[in-house]
Amino acid sequence: MSYEKALIAGKLRRWEKFLDDYRLPKWEDIPDFGLYMEQVIVLLKDYLDYLPPELKEGPFITPATINNYVRTKVMPEPVKKRYYRTHIAYLIIIVSLKYNLSISYIQKLLPVDLTEEELEEFYRSYAAYHEKAASRFIEEIRATAGPILDHDDTNEHSVSRTEDLITLSAVIGGFCRIFAEKLLNLKDKTLEDGGSIEVRTSAERKAEEAARGNAKENKAKKK
Repeated sequence: MSYEKALIAGKLRRWEKFLDDYRLPKWEDIPDFGLYMEQVIVLLKDYLDYLPPELKEGPFITPATINNYVRTKVMPEPVKKRYYRTHIAYLIIIVSLKYNLSISYIQKLLPVDLTEEELEEFYRSYAAYHEKAASRFIEEIRATAGPILDHDDTNEHSVSRTEDLITLSAVIGGFCRIFAEKLLNLKDKTLEDGGSIEVRTSAERKAEEAARGNAKENKAKKK
């Protein structure tokens, strides 16, 4: 398996442009006059269309998927089959997060029973961080893929092989997902029931486990 450097560099520049120009809609720009399912699908496609055509893998949202979100209480029910600003805001967040978090974790992050004021505050914050994250992502990819893009804006993680860029991206994505899930698991926990916060290295933990094992073994021998 091989990758043509010129093709990869061109694609990276193309995808950077898509992300750099993309913004989630402002809260006040989301329609609040009641849309039917088909209209919501078209609107979401427009709102979340930040991927270039070659990165899309079929429809990212379907009527069946939305109905399932409602049935499993991931989002509020429509009002007489119409979807308003709150419903659409839920869907924007859910759909843009579902590749990074499982639906059960999205439910922890975004409870279905938020008031409209609470949801507006959450959505505005989410949209702002989405923009910041996209900008940071672009900067990191430019630096990491510096040798591929033939520029000097590099860092200690820069790679010259596409295979290494893929591996590094996949590993970082996995760490980010685990980190987010671990934090979500601490919701409503306290120091009493939230598990250990002791800071130890892997070597220290192994040494302690070995010491406990030796102690048990010596105690057994004395018997």
